[in-house]
Amino acid sequence: MRWMVQIAKNLTMADLGWLKKGQILLHDRAGQFCPAFKRILQNEGIKTLALPFQSPNLNAYAERWVRSVKEECLSKMIILNEPMLRKVLREYLEHYHSERHHQGLDTIPFPAPEIARGSPSGKVLRRQRLGGLLNFYYRDVA
Repeated sequence: MRWMVQIAKNLTMADLGWLKKGQILLHDRAGQFCPAFKRILQNEGIKTLALPFQSPNLNAYAERWVRSVKEECLSKMIILNEPMLRKVLREYLEHYHSERHHQGLDTIPFPAPEIARGSPSGKVLRRQRLGGLLNFYYRDVA
């Protein structure tokens, strides 16, 4: 309980805290979200909202993205600090949104404009991200 009270204080710190007045913290019904934790947040003007009981698929899109980033990227790396984690996530987001094939889109990615100009007869090139962990293949302009 003391640990969660400290976490609540850290989240609401004036300069470094992530949560600001008027925001909502959505959380599950785990026991660590004790009344003292919620009280500190409420005193700072942050509303806490617990998810409904037995709702594992409440946010399937977010859960699918978390699974993708964990399986394709984070589980294959040793993250040493927060700046490194932020850099890795920025690179993965760029790959995810502009290069990675999505099954729901007929496996057609949305490449960056400089890549979209490629032609069917151009040389196949590879763009690497994160030291070759993530790869994107495209055709060069002929």
